[in-house]
Amino acid sequence: MPLLCLLPSILLAAPQPALDDTARLARGSNAFAFDLYRQLKAEPGNRVFSPASISTALAMAWGGAKGETAAQMKQVLRFEGSPEVVMRASGRLAATLQDPSRPIVFRIANRLFAEKTFSLDAAYLEATRAAFGGALEPVDFKGSPEAARILINGWVERKTEKRIRDLLPPNSLNSATRLVLANAIYFLGGWKKPFTKEATGPAPFSASAALKKDVPTMHVQSSFRFAQKDGLKALALPYEGGSLSMLVVLPDRVDGLAALEDSLTAPVLDGLVKSLESPQVMVALPKFELGPPTLALGDALRRMGMPLAFDPERADFTRIAKDPRDRLFIAEAYHKAFVKVDEKGTEAAAASAGNMWDSAPAEFKADHPFLFLIRDEASGLVLFLGRVADPSGE
Repeated sequence: MPLLCLLPSILLAAPQPALDDTARLARGSNAFAFDLYRQLKAEPGNRVFSPASISTALAMAWGGAKGETAAQMKQVLRFEGSPEVVMRASGRLAATLQDPSRPIVFRIANRLFAEKTFSLDAAYLEATRAAFGGALEPVDFKGSPEAARILINGWVERKTEKRIRDLLPPNSLNSATRLVLANAIYFLGGWKKPFTKEATGPAPFSASAALKKDVPTMHVQSSFRFAQKDGLKALALPYEGGSLSMLVVLPDRVDGLAALEDSLTAPVLDGLVKSLESPQVMVALPKFELGPPTLALGDALRRMGMPLAFDPERADFTRIAKDPRDRLFIAEAYHKAFVKVDEKGTEAAAASAGNMWDSAPAEFKADHPFLFLIRDEASGLVLFLGRVADPSGE
């Protein structure tokens, strides 16, 4: 909303500041996040993925696309601007998120692996290296697809501190494979306002209206950004350093998760974040660790509107291949994420737990299925989007 300044006899309205490339990238990535989640949410149980990381990896492929292939990818990924603008903004944001000086662990692993017999365009490779710190790597899909699979999985494992193993499942590659988009992400952050192990204990969690079980549940009382509206509660838990936070969105009804998933969009998320206030909150949150099997995203991306990128006859990635007769296409887009939530935090942050407040605290009791989003506070970028249907993992 413009800032209005009322003076005698005149009304001055300050225009909305123009979004920079990074803000536009975050806005588009978040829209893509909810589009993709609508494709993935039908699968029951716990779920976690990183839309920002998927978008970053696909941006590398889009940078080498032309024609209708590029147009479809741009529309699905909600990119704004040219490939050069998007790749630069994506690279800058990825570098910031992975800044080793931050007091969190954040690792993105993404790379394009291509059949070694293809001649690759030098300009494209340099643009990819400059934006993302990596390049398109040649491997022997034709002669040794299993060795190529092991090589790619080993690279991902090294980049994710061994939390992501076997990204590419057996038989996912064969001698006809020409291009694989491999993506994995690992995140572990300490709370700015930590929970204590002494306050953790078993508490009932209603996985459904008919199924209740005791799960290890953490407790803390402090000032947190919190909102209660439209049949849900939202709580923002900052990570150490304050650059990232986890937004937990809990429907009021035990069986309200499906309706929440259907209603949540990027604009709704923006409105929810803006409505957060900072009261004293009594928090009960189950511990959970999510590391689902590899997600193969090709079918979902096709349904979303970019089938040409996966079509061996019609895909146009001629900005990647030096010889236009070499018809590259994306064989599959693989993704795997890991998120662990427990009591860990910093000793210094624990000192603020004893503050006194006048009013009675609000209550946030996550004792039934909920959604969580890990966000970059500066850009608003959704880094992870997940569902906890059963924190026990059963």
